[in-house]
Amino acid sequence: MQEKFDLLIRNASIVDGTGAPRFTGDIGIRGDRIARIGDLSAAHGEVEIDRAGRIAAPGFIDAHTHDDRLMLSAPDMAPKVSQGITTVIAGNCGISLAPMPGGITQPVTPPLNLLDEEGGWFSFPTFASYIEELRAKPAATNCALLVGHTTLRVATLDDLGLPATGEQIARMRALVQEALEAGAIGVSTGLYYEPAVAAPTEEVIETCRPLRAFNGVYCTHMRNEADQVIDSLEETFRVGREVGVQVVISHMKVVGPANHGRSQEALSFIEKNMATQPICLDCYPYTAGSTILSSDRAATSSRVIVSWSKPMPEHAGQDLDAIAKKLGVSQDEAIRQLSPAGGIYFRLDEADVQRILKFDNTMIGSDGLPHDAAPHPRLWGSFPRVLGHYGRLLGLFPLETAIYKMTGLTAKNFGLKDRGVLKEGAYADLALFDADTVDEAATYEAPMAPARGIEAVIVNGAIVWRDGGSTGARPGRVLAREL
Repeated sequence: MQEKFDLLIRNASIVDGTGAPRFTGDIGIRGDRIARIGDLSAAHGEVEIDRAGRIAAPGFIDAHTHDDRLMLSAPDMAPKVSQGITTVIAGNCGISLAPMPGGITQPVTPPLNLLDEEGGWFSFPTFASYIEELRAKPAATNCALLVGHTTLRVATLDDLGLPATGEQIARMRALVQEALEAGAIGVSTGLYYEPAVAAPTEEVIETCRPLRAFNGVYCTHMRNEADQVIDSLEETFRVGREVGVQVVISHMKVVGPANHGRSQEALSFIEKNMATQPICLDCYPYTAGSTILSSDRAATSSRVIVSWSKPMPEHAGQDLDAIAKKLGVSQDEAIRQLSPAGGIYFRLDEADVQRILKFDNTMIGSDGLPHDAAPHPRLWGSFPRVLGHYGRLLGLFPLETAIYKMTGLTAKNFGLKDRGVLKEGAYADLALFDADTVDEAATYEAPMAPARGIEAVIVNGAIVWRDGGSTGARPGRVLAREL
């Protein structure tokens, strides 16, 4: 009797997400799972895709996103599925849409305004209500969610410039408990940002106490990624040790010319501590970062591009220097006039980026800001850039290693069971692409261009991207952490 599948991928060069060498075979999918991998030449598929030697890999897992709102406001998730991403980790850097029991009023406290400048999206009183909305209105991608410490502070504290009191910590801890019970996989902090700078390490530890019972993760945009990077790493590891959970160092980097080259020192310190506690990290494949526009960040950058400006939106996508000259003012005064605004900052060293990317336990995360008028190209191009620029062109690592860093490793670290690998019984999340042409198309000048070489993307057995466009399918799910 002829074997039948809902979707049959023929003649693929299969990279399974474990780091193992590629092999040629067919993939048969029934429902939302991979039913068979092997020689299926005698089988029939309701839908068949012939790969003719092209790559079939697990769908990419974006380890670091700010897609909390995007999943609801633009559920086709074009910036993500167009580059092969099938699962996003949202709620990073201490910023999540929920919980916000009393709502939020303008002006929205930075960096929460990276998700919504007007405040209307901060309308979920509990984390459960946010998850319910995501389940009622699914996106094209899966998601796993973090609850943000800065969101908790804004929801709880009257004065963000002070440490939380014992009573306030208890209230934040209760909100963390509720979020974890609802399905959050961990807590994130953004200790670098002003609303959380005043939070001492003890506040973070006590707020995160519920994590251990849920085996959650602690993800952090560290307090300092520049001169005090080692001190910030130690603070991160202390939180992990005292709470008793795995830590994730977000977008690992060493910032500013004075620190170029220090990635070697930082990675050695990370590796030393990995021997005694669970630690992992992610990074994006660019020498520029992006966040709120400010004078202190601009001062340590070789170039700054304005990514959005509320009072002067016409300057989005322009260099800060050019804007200042056009206005006839200093750079600092231009920033004042443009704010609230966002910036793209060139202040990393290419050798550091490559060293961090190559580190064995580094996952790939885009850290894209989807609501910027002129976003950093990492929003649309991070994963193809790793495959094309760093993998194929520079030879930083073989294709199998690159894919492991964006699939199997990430699924393992975040506890996403049966994701990130191609094996029988796993969920049918796949990226199909041409290894010879895959690369970013997004640039700083034209940042919203879909990647080259991504031919089809499948989420839970449904094709969500094919032949350069969204199919309209929205099979995404909210994922739990399972170890």
